[in-house]
Amino acid sequence: MAQATSPPEVVKEDARTRRGYSSDAAGLGSLRAGAFVAPALLLIAAFLVFPALWVLYLGLTNYRLTGAAAAEPEFVGLANLLDAVFNPTFWNSTWLTVQFVLGSAVIGQVVLGFTIAWLLRDRAGPLKRLVEGLVILAWILPSAVVSFLWVALLDRDGGTLNALLGIPGFPWLLDHPMLSIIVFNTWRGTAFSMMLYGAALGNVPPSHLESARLAGASGWQQLRDVVFPHIRGHILTNLLLISLWTFNDFSPFLLTAGGPDGRSEVLAVHVYKVALQSGELGYGAAVSTIILLINLVVAVFYLRLLRSKK
Repeated sequence: MAQATSPPEVVKEDARTRRGYSSDAAGLGSLRAGAFVAPALLLIAAFLVFPALWVLYLGLTNYRLTGAAAAEPEFVGLANLLDAVFNPTFWNSTWLTVQFVLGSAVIGQVVLGFTIAWLLRDRAGPLKRLVEGLVILAWILPSAVVSFLWVALLDRDGGTLNALLGIPGFPWLLDHPMLSIIVFNTWRGTAFSMMLYGAALGNVPPSHLESARLAGASGWQQLRDVVFPHIRGHILTNLLLISLWTFNDFSPFLLTAGGPDGRSEVLAVHVYKVALQSGELGYGAAVSTIILLINLVVAVFYLRLLRSKK
């Protein structure tokens, strides 16, 4: 028995109708998605895009906090950037910032954070909660409070560290300012690395570690051949975040104010001094632009490395 079929014209009309409904639904979905995303885009534009563009504009002028340049700034083009490039103080601050990032973030926080997470991975009870609580407490306390505590710890005359070591009068912040801020930032920022590595180690299959132990692998071999390959993406993500945070960290100013003689004047402190203390906002904006470009280069390097590892 032959089945009834629709005329070709009716079939084509139904197909066009379905396509019309699909396009309308897609358009309505796009509008709804745009409505949900619009507030976030407005906040990003107001607090990120516009300030960045304003800093770029200021870097091309001789704008100052006071004087005639404050009322009527003049366009100077790339003069501020060239001044920064040929300024020895800028390069000294850049080198100090590299030391600060490598010492406190790449070496200090990564190693200490992973060590704590590895030692606490199989533990439970009050000891684990106490250690994690103390590490996280150092991270969540306000910078002003933490800096005051460290100034009291490292004070030359009545400092707690000198009292414990029995060496009264030793000026830690004067003789070893870079070491002081590196240890300070390592102590303060380790919590993030510890929590990230703690979550990453939970994804390592216990059977793989057990197989490595049965095969006679040492502790270092287990880390190298089993643990690190599983958490490689977490390590690179952690390095990217803490490197950028440390590169732009201003808290060293609360300990040493960039001194003595500029020996702890990292780039964030250098920008503050030239832009606000000296009033050279145009030059300070130009240095900030260079810092932004350095951050972008570091971020692109880490992202490419992460993709290649994947």
